[in-house]
Amino acid sequence: MWATFLRWCLFWRPPCLHQRVIVNLCSDPTEAFEGILWSYRGGWLTLKDASGLKSGLPPVKIPGDVLLHRSNLAYTQVLS
Repeated sequence: MWATFLRWCLFWRPPCLHQRVIVNLCSDPTEAFEGILWSYRGGWLTLKDASGLKSGLPPVKIPGDVLLHRSNLAYTQVLS
């Protein structure tokens, strides 16, 4: 029983992992990030192939990865 629980804890992943998402921020509701949710570890989300979104402006491609801490996340939208 403990082995199953431990295996579940070690290999659990968010259901939207490796999918394209939009992450809205608490600090500024007019800003968001769109990208592929690559990993979620220790409260940090990693987005690959990310773009910065700001209301009224076109998306801005961001080189490299984007790291966001969950304390700054308002909500996450999964794009289908």
